[in-house]
Amino acid sequence: MQIRYTLNFIVLIATIVITIACNVSSSNNAKETNVTSNKQCPVFVADSAFRYIEEQCAFGPRLLGTDEADQCAEWIKAKFAENGCTVGEQCTEVVVWDGKKMPCRNIIACTNMEATQRIMLCAHWDTRPWADNDADESNHQTPVLGANDGASGVAVMLEIARQIKQYPLAGIGIDFICFDAEDMGTPEWAEPIENGEDTWCLGSKVWAEKALRDGYRPRYGILLDMVGGRGATFAREQVSVYFANHIVKKVWALASDLGYGQFFPYKDGGSLVDDHVNVNTIARIPCIDIVPYFADGPSSFGPTWHTVHDTPENIDKNVLKAVGQTVLQLIYNEQ
Repeated sequence: MQIRYTLNFIVLIATIVITIACNVSSSNNAKETNVTSNKQCPVFVADSAFRYIEEQCAFGPRLLGTDEADQCAEWIKAKFAENGCTVGEQCTEVVVWDGKKMPCRNIIACTNMEATQRIMLCAHWDTRPWADNDADESNHQTPVLGANDGASGVAVMLEIARQIKQYPLAGIGIDFICFDAEDMGTPEWAEPIENGEDTWCLGSKVWAEKALRDGYRPRYGILLDMVGGRGATFAREQVSVYFANHIVKKVWALASDLGYGQFFPYKDGGSLVDDHVNVNTIARIPCIDIVPYFADGPSSFGPTWHTVHDTPENIDKNVLKAVGQTVLQLIYNEQ
């Protein structure tokens, strides 16, 4: 994910902001939607999700085309299969920021394949090849381990899949998409390039193009990005508000109803280049981004973002629990 925008993206966001002004009510800081959370739902086990983070990180950084990435991809596929999913993958090549072609593996895992009504959960599983936001410039060429930025979203999806296997959903299927090549965007230490926002989220672009061709139409999607960092809270990301405000309202109201309002405050965040942009604009699937927003600090994504400190020691199980239980309850409410 990036925070540096080029002209094309700024024009897009300007259009979004104008439309949001027409669509969002003036009671922006009030609870906007009543959500029933009393449907029977299993317990999201944060300890289990944390172990999934540790196991992914044990492979090392998951960089495109490396043995470590291939081994982790096979592990992710095996875990989803173990958790009751039908698993496949989309293998292709992508052109990265410096013009090189690199392999890309999107992993797709599905529950209840017979169900026509479906919900999509997604996260990226690759990691940043450079810790280019680290305070120590000597680390700027060091790969990021990605405990939060990569592993946390996959871990939450794996734990949700594990719970669904034990407590099957009725009449609805869940599709888990693990996007590759999200974090290959132009390094901070490189010369800026034209349309630099297009160097990010390459795996989701490939996936979204195929989803459109195939006519894949779930009810909605939820992107889980950096959902375990210490001190994280999740403001309402504005691209999500523009394309899928009804889902934003559901999630934030449900989190409040479940007692996780301190993690999901009724505050507005930024407009981000992330995988949900491709899901919304290319695949035309309404998709929101649950992503942290730090109002103060060196980065709005938290102190470990794109640094060598993005390790399991800096994961907070309470954050994993708040996100995981909210999304799990949302899914069970959809039956």
